[in-house]
Amino acid sequence: MQKKQNKKQGEQGRQGERLNALLPYLIALASGVLMGLTVAPVGAWFLAWIALAPLWVLVVTSSSIQNPKSKIQNGLLWGIGYHGVALSWITGIHPMTWLGVPWLPSLAITLFCWGFISLLGGVFVAIWAAVMVCLGGQKPWLRVLIGIAVWCGLESLWSAGPLWWSSLAYTQSPHNLVIVHLGQLSGPNTVTAAIAAVNGLIAEGWTNRQDAESAERISLVSSAPLRLVNKYFVIATGLLITLHFIGFILYSRPIAQPTEAALKVGIVQGNIPNRLLRSSEGFRRAQENYTSGYLTLANQGVDAVLTPEGALPIFQRNLLGTALVAAVKEKGVVAWIGAFGERGDSYTISLFTFNSKGEIVSRYDKSKLVPLGEYIPFEGILGGLVQRLSPLEAHQVPGSANQIFDTPFGRAIASICYESAFPEQFRRQAAAGGQFILSSSNDAHYTASMPFQHHAQDIMRAIETDRWSARATNTGYSAFVDPHGRTLWMSGYNTYETHAETIYRRQTQTLYVRWGDWLTPLLLGLSVLGWFVQRVV
Repeated sequence: MQKKQNKKQGEQGRQGERLNALLPYLIALASGVLMGLTVAPVGAWFLAWIALAPLWVLVVTSSSIQNPKSKIQNGLLWGIGYHGVALSWITGIHPMTWLGVPWLPSLAITLFCWGFISLLGGVFVAIWAAVMVCLGGQKPWLRVLIGIAVWCGLESLWSAGPLWWSSLAYTQSPHNLVIVHLGQLSGPNTVTAAIAAVNGLIAEGWTNRQDAESAERISLVSSAPLRLVNKYFVIATGLLITLHFIGFILYSRPIAQPTEAALKVGIVQGNIPNRLLRSSEGFRRAQENYTSGYLTLANQGVDAVLTPEGALPIFQRNLLGTALVAAVKEKGVVAWIGAFGERGDSYTISLFTFNSKGEIVSRYDKSKLVPLGEYIPFEGILGGLVQRLSPLEAHQVPGSANQIFDTPFGRAIASICYESAFPEQFRRQAAAGGQFILSSSNDAHYTASMPFQHHAQDIMRAIETDRWSARATNTGYSAFVDPHGRTLWMSGYNTYETHAETIYRRQTQTLYVRWGDWLTPLLLGLSVLGWFVQRVV
């Protein structure tokens, strides 16, 4: 009997040990999932200010349960949790039977895309965790500085590549516009740094709570709760308030609206499902919807009409014979028409400016293409293994990274779909004289959370560049946004709509537009300097 009892207790002890070993991994994954809930469809943006702290604690705390390798794995799980939840809308591309992809291969491609981007996000967080583990013996203030700098540096590195979307910064858009205004100082990494800083200080407050307990014992106010005397918690709270105060000052600045800078823009949301775009019926509906929408807006007295990405899914050489261009010649109202450009034997996704005479006077080619969706990475290796998802058999190529988009109303900042996630695209065009933003997209093959996240990205770009923005999509959400990120109007989802709004051309330049992301190099430099000084001293 005693032996059975001892055996049972031993088994319970081993189960407890296994649970203790798994608990850090579960905490890391759960906190990453919480960060993923900050964006659409949940939009719990406030969780971003605490959701990184558990991982920070796990990585920097000395533990007999976890070795350095396990702590790096915590980072991997956190990243998979965050990016996997935030980017779960990517599963909306399935089924791709309308592209000729059978149901089962479509599912396999979808799961591969979702898994790959989630794993890639996990790898970057694992790298961050590895750096923090290596530098875990630093003083808390230096550890916080290094943690912020490395995180911002990794986001900058990731955004320089072809796959980018879920920055920490976009967790605050569109709900916390005050803090998003920090992007005017040094781009989205300013907001990312703010989130990382507050989380880092909370984490250090937790890991150094023994010091706080000692401080509490000697506090003159003996009844003061622990959270009021833990210096890291106090600094985190003060920093959070200060950052929002700075953002509020930027948010409260009046926006000049001179009459001579006014531009009345109309948007047509054609609502043509992607599954129809390849068919004659789809093209007929596109011609009908965009032409009638253009005529409606022209009769309302707009100065120009913006259409979505690929509004007319035909090549440039065929545009002049369409009913839409005939309407432009008749009404004399400028139109920005989404279609396919030509470059030798290849094609581009393009936005064309048609002047009042129905002539093409400028063209912008999409420069950031969606991997797998619009091109095959390492095509020489993978071309035979991965079926192309593009609806056209021709070879799609990106536009130049240094394009200028001049219009009859002055220079514009142009963006086509996926480019909304790349702030440098907008910053460069604003620095080159872009006076307003034209965003043309097609998010029809995703669930509603994706276009809402897309709208959140466009809001950030409008704030960072201090520009008015007009956004036209195929099925939603189309919108107009002012330089403070306030949505003046947003369409419904899966609806046919036309809407006109007055925007204003601006030539202001924020610190970010002038100097780019100066904060990340500064943080990295200070981190190296702090590490060197501590080593010497």
